[in-house]
Amino acid sequence: MDNNTYDVYGIGNALVDLEFEVSDEFFAQHDVDKGQMTLVDMERQRYLMQAIREKETKRQAGGSAANSIMAISQFGGRAFYSCKVANDDFGQFFLEDLTSAGIDSNLRPEALHSGDTGRCLVMVTPDAERTMNTFLGITSDLSTNEIDEEALSNSRYIYIEGYLVASPSGLDAMKHAKSLAEKHGVKTSITFSDPSMAKFFSEGIKEVIGDGVDLLFCNEEEAMTYTETSSVSEAREALKQSAKNFVITQGRNGAMIFDGTTFIDIEPYPVEAIDTNGAGDMFAGAYLYGITHGHSAAQAGKIASLASSKVVTQFGPRLDWSQAKEILNHLFE
Repeated sequence: MDNNTYDVYGIGNALVDLEFEVSDEFFAQHDVDKGQMTLVDMERQRYLMQAIREKETKRQAGGSAANSIMAISQFGGRAFYSCKVANDDFGQFFLEDLTSAGIDSNLRPEALHSGDTGRCLVMVTPDAERTMNTFLGITSDLSTNEIDEEALSNSRYIYIEGYLVASPSGLDAMKHAKSLAEKHGVKTSITFSDPSMAKFFSEGIKEVIGDGVDLLFCNEEEAMTYTETSSVSEAREALKQSAKNFVITQGRNGAMIFDGTTFIDIEPYPVEAIDTNGAGDMFAGAYLYGITHGHSAAQAGKIASLASSKVVTQFGPRLDWSQAKEILNHLFE
């Protein structure tokens, strides 16, 4: 174990997740694309929330990378998160949620910006699929100003959220953060976040990846979309050009890991899913915890597979502390 202050330094969107249970009929009635992440304005999001007419199941600090950073902390890792929230109720809530989880950040209560904190309306159907309508708010202005070079330089890994590529200032922040990591000898990791990022913003992602990253996270669809291949076997070979190590999650079929030399199949843990929101984020966070705490890629994959199987059996994208401890005890004691 080294003397770095943080295991992982994350950079990504700051969104407050508002989760509801809805029916498939609701999507048809209100012209919502099921199973997709759709960017919407505040008025559209408010309209949908009023149409649901129920209290949300849960309110939590979210965002793709934020969920992963939260998982690292829950397993006992040390994490820092760079993001942007506004000086409103949602922003204060986000900051308090991070702080209570033991996560350091660039946010200071006395220096939050005016505007609206981003929020994600998460709609979960009985088949456990999640559909997200996201109002980015002030997080769409995340820039190099939110990066803390000192904290980054004292981290073992940087973890970059792919969603940021959709905004010019976010893309600049991604590239700047990666260059700082390389300057300070910090290992680099990135997640594609969503098939739409791999499809519509592939050039930006390629700019960020540059000569390659140490670790890449994606699912099967993202892998094939980004590499412009028609099979996972082709995609995984192509990804070797972009990353020294990578993880391809495969939903109910587990995951596939390339450890730099060998492909490792990670078995799934069969469960009855009720909410798949955050499963990929949990996998990434648990995996990063594993490889920064003396575990091999295969062992980290087992931690991540079990953690993501647990999180889909409940509402919301995170476990609690006791569940994380039970996972480690189950696998290693």
